[in-house]
Amino acid sequence: MASHDQQYRAGQAKGQAEEKTNQMLGNIKDKAQQSKDQTSDTMGSAWDKTKESKDQSGSYMSEKAGQARDKASQMGQATKDKASQMAQSTKETAEAGKEKTGGMMQRTGETVKNMAAGATEAVKNTLGMGGGNEETGHTATGGTTGVGRDTKTTTTTRRTNV
Repeated sequence: MASHDQQYRAGQAKGQAEEKTNQMLGNIKDKAQQSKDQTSDTMGSAWDKTKESKDQSGSYMSEKAGQARDKASQMGQATKDKASQMAQSTKETAEAGKEKTGGMMQRTGETVKNMAAGATEAVKNTLGMGGGNEETGHTATGGTTGVGRDTKTTTTTRRTNV
């Protein structure tokens, strides 16, 4: 009977050990599930915060980019306006210079014309085609030398009969 009693006790111990093992495994499974659920909740919360932060950052960056674009547009328009003003000023200066140069060119042309007429008379007198033994004076006046001084050119021709 001792062996039967020992087998019974061994079976009882084995059953109790199995029961304890099953309880411990159940507790471990429960703890693992709780940890898994808690980790999942924490990760979900972190993910939501990350998305919210990203949305706020994106909104902030979009706002700043819009402000930079607007400022660049304003600066571009100001540059265009300034360039337009400078072009108009240059145009006006060029027109004034053209008028001034035109008047000077006209005076210069008249001076050259008078000098040519005087030279023609001198050549005629030298060749004997002129008016005789007289002294002729041709004067060409007008114009400026470009530095504010008036000029005067006088051509005198003397003819003597030889």
